[in-house]
Amino acid sequence: MKVLIVDDSQIMRKIITGVLKKLKVNDILEAVNGQEAVTKVSENDDIGLVLMDWNMPMMNGLDAVKQIRAGGSKVPIVMCTTEAEKERVLEAVKAGSNDYLVKPFNPKDIQNKLGKFLAACTS
Repeated sequence: MKVLIVDDSQIMRKIITGVLKKLKVNDILEAVNGQEAVTKVSENDDIGLVLMDWNMPMMNGLDAVKQIRAGGSKVPIVMCTTEAEKERVLEAVKAGSNDYLVKPFNPKDIQNKLGKFLAACTS
């Protein structure tokens, strides 16, 4: 399965990549902002999961989720963000996000949250 990691922090992208590789996911794309994520999703119809940061330059993650959904993509999207308020979580779900992971998180948190998506894509 191909996973797209969208985060303006190179360190965060490396951490998530490391966890995904431990979960036997080796087909990984990266984007540094929402606009790049929208482009990559539209150009790669084989992406099975998007991990989307909220706060990024050029286009934030919430706007990227809205544009991805407006383009007709049904790819599962998990918001990975420091935005932990209930209203923000509801806003992300309403925009089309499938799940939510609050930073800071550890590798086990990622593994637990992504397990259901990875299992669905590999079964």
